[in-house]
Amino acid sequence: MPNPFPGMDPYLEGPFWTVFHSNFINEVARQLSRRLKPRYFALTEERVMVTTPDPIEMVGFGDVERPRLRYPDVGVFSSGKEGDIATEQRISPCITLDALLPEEITYHFVEIRDSETRSLVTAIEMLSPTNKRGDGQAEFAAKRLEYLKGTANYIEIDLLRIGERFPLIGTLPSVPYFVFLSRAKHRPRVDAWPIPLNQPLPAIRVPLLPKDGDAVLNLQEVIDTIYDLFSYEFVVDHQRNPVVPLEPEQLSWAESLLRAATLIS
Repeated sequence: MPNPFPGMDPYLEGPFWTVFHSNFINEVARQLSRRLKPRYFALTEERVMVTTPDPIEMVGFGDVERPRLRYPDVGVFSSGKEGDIATEQRISPCITLDALLPEEITYHFVEIRDSETRSLVTAIEMLSPTNKRGDGQAEFAAKRLEYLKGTANYIEIDLLRIGERFPLIGTLPSVPYFVFLSRAKHRPRVDAWPIPLNQPLPAIRVPLLPKDGDAVLNLQEVIDTIYDLFSYEFVVDHQRNPVVPLEPEQLSWAESLLRAATLIS
């Protein structure tokens, strides 16, 4: 089924983000590869970070729901032995929670390399919630800075409505999504594509070596392809409000599109 939204599906920002992220990055590499060969090749690479997962990526859904708060009743303890100071004692109630412990989290990204020299030409990162908030934000910021100090071009795709943005001087438009491009030859200048909720994702420039100009990557084509291929209309629970809330007007707009697509009643 086609993507019911003209651009990004805001319901994707939730527990299945990791799956969506991986599918999206792989499709970016696939679409670029067919356009860049034989001069360049695009590969999906992975990086493992040990960090505390963002709660958004841990929200339960259906049969894979994570444990919720449990409120036990007041208990009575008996030792079963005579001579104890107290054979019965009332135990104060407690709640049981999951500890937020650091985990190994795998992130996927795209590298475009020169086929002849194997040198990195452009890196493309797509952000996850853990890259934008909490412990993982600082680690990712260090990785971004490493790119910006290097000789390769850098693209950052941010399809998340909350968390830290690419650090820039000046005020960004008040829209939920962005794509940022830092050309190696133009630093510290950064190109930005602001993306409103009700608009398609942009076709962006992907810089190559100076003698070859830019390639074009249509991000809406990417999301529409994987949406239909992996049946995200069944994966995402559109019956519930998005994990990251929408404003009332935005929610009404989203629900009207979902009704038109017969995904909600």
